[in-house]
Amino acid sequence: MIQCFAFAVPQLGKANLAFNGSKPAYPRNPPSIFLHLHGHDADASGSGISYRRRRRRKIAPIQRFQNPKFRSSSSDNNNTTSQSQRSNSKVVFWSAVTLVLAVGNRVMYKLALVPMKDYPFFLAQLNTFGYVVIYFTILYIRHRAGIVTNEMMRLPKWRFALIGMLEALGVVAGMYSAAMLPGPAIPILNQTFLLWQLGFSALLLGRRYSWNKIAGCLLVAAGVVTAIASGSESGQMLSGVGLLWPIMMVVSSAFQAGATIIKEYVFIDAVTHLKGKLLDIFVVNSFGSGFQALFVLLFLPFLSNLKGIPFHELPSYIKSGAGCFLNIGPSSSGCDGSPLMPLLYIVNNIAFNISILNLVKLSSAVVSSLAVVLSVPTTIYILSLPLPYLPEGVTLSPFFLFGSVILVLGLILYNVPQHSNSKHGSDLDIM
Repeated sequence: MIQCFAFAVPQLGKANLAFNGSKPAYPRNPPSIFLHLHGHDADASGSGISYRRRRRRKIAPIQRFQNPKFRSSSSDNNNTTSQSQRSNSKVVFWSAVTLVLAVGNRVMYKLALVPMKDYPFFLAQLNTFGYVVIYFTILYIRHRAGIVTNEMMRLPKWRFALIGMLEALGVVAGMYSAAMLPGPAIPILNQTFLLWQLGFSALLLGRRYSWNKIAGCLLVAAGVVTAIASGSESGQMLSGVGLLWPIMMVVSSAFQAGATIIKEYVFIDAVTHLKGKLLDIFVVNSFGSGFQALFVLLFLPFLSNLKGIPFHELPSYIKSGAGCFLNIGPSSSGCDGSPLMPLLYIVNNIAFNISILNLVKLSSAVVSSLAVVLSVPTTIYILSLPLPYLPEGVTLSPFFLFGSVILVLGLILYNVPQHSNSKHGSDLDIM
């Protein structure tokens, strides 16, 4: 703004007009800002400036600075602050929604396995392949409505293939290691997921996290491990288990973390290809799920054998699982609660996947992971209460309360504001 005004009145631009912060400092001699330039009417000094006050035209300062060409930096700062506040409000809202849906997802999965206790593999494959149909149906509707543009559909597909491959490898490695590990060790080893995300985010996206965010994430992971630890027996949890299986579970978390970071990169890079438009989340969900289903289909013989189902018996197993899911036929014995409980889980899981991907789009993969991690002790507490089809509650260890306190302290530390002049900070890392 200063350069434009100085160009119009060179003699006055340097002498009388300056801006301090967000408030313009007006010239000491107000009438001089209304001088007129006349090539034929110069004063004695030959400067070409006429001081005839009767021809001046007064313009209120507030009106002059409303001109977009002379907009002060304070309005830009105010707009930026307002947009940042709105963005942060969206992140907080969707973090809360993701947390609620994550808790519901874990609780409903446990309730869905009550009638489907003999067919967990069928329920897992129903999620994998059924969601492809659901997501692509929604994508087709949104594309016909003009919400999803042709430019979005023409984005490079190899990134989605990479996402699907990493998620499928995470499923395979997770199933193999989970079959050999004790149950309480699995959620503890899964907390390395957050640490993998921090590393991949810094390596692949170039993000820089302040000390409080790194320490906060470490405290959150430590709090979850403490909350789900089983007291004095936790030290013997991995006794008799080879080193290979814990490492494979950690590698499974790395595959899943890498997939989420690539999803975040897809959203960031799409802004350039779409000329500032935001990529619709169903493009990522649909193609990512499609490639994941393709790779899972390739691994299906190994997965079925892993679950004790010979590949040649897989068709009859799927038929029996479908009968239990629908609660019809000879295989429906002991499937009380179907199809209501499995359907509630599927609906909640779809909403959860959409919510978490939308949170990745608005903030970052690390923020979405914090929302999911926070759901772990909350889920444990809810599952300790008497529930439908799970009438017997359990008593929680004192470690649960202690770990929950550590987790909350980690979230508080993560959100301690850090004032920095750097322009290369992470985007909306708020939880």
